[in-house]
Amino acid sequence: MRGLLKSIFVLCGLAAFGLASATPASAGCELIKATNSAESPQAAARASQASAAEVAKQVQRKRGWGYVSMRARKVEPDPFWKAVRPVVPKEILIKPDIVTRKTYTQCWPGVVVPYVCTSGAVACGN
Repeated sequence: MRGLLKSIFVLCGLAAFGLASATPASAGCELIKATNSAESPQAAARASQASAAEVAKQVQRKRGWGYVSMRARKVEPDPFWKAVRPVVPKEILIKPDIVTRKTYTQCWPGVVVPYVCTSGAVACGN
């Protein structure tokens, strides 16, 4: 009897372990960033934040998630015209950075366009 109870206990433990690890392969998180430009830093920030939200939705569709959530993550500024400005020097970044629950946004004066902003986030779903 004792052996039977022990076997049942072990089998239940293995079943519980199997169920706990049975999450879909597509579950997880993905780093996203989006860059946009506009006539003012505020408009460029709003545009890059909206683009980041759209990228999160694309990741959700691509990975087959039922939901997606975003949280702010600082990323390297990503200039459009890398031939003209391959990297954004730290000293030209407009302060303060704009940090919301969903995005971390950095803006700078553009070379070809008036202002450019990059928003970063981590998109997670399942």
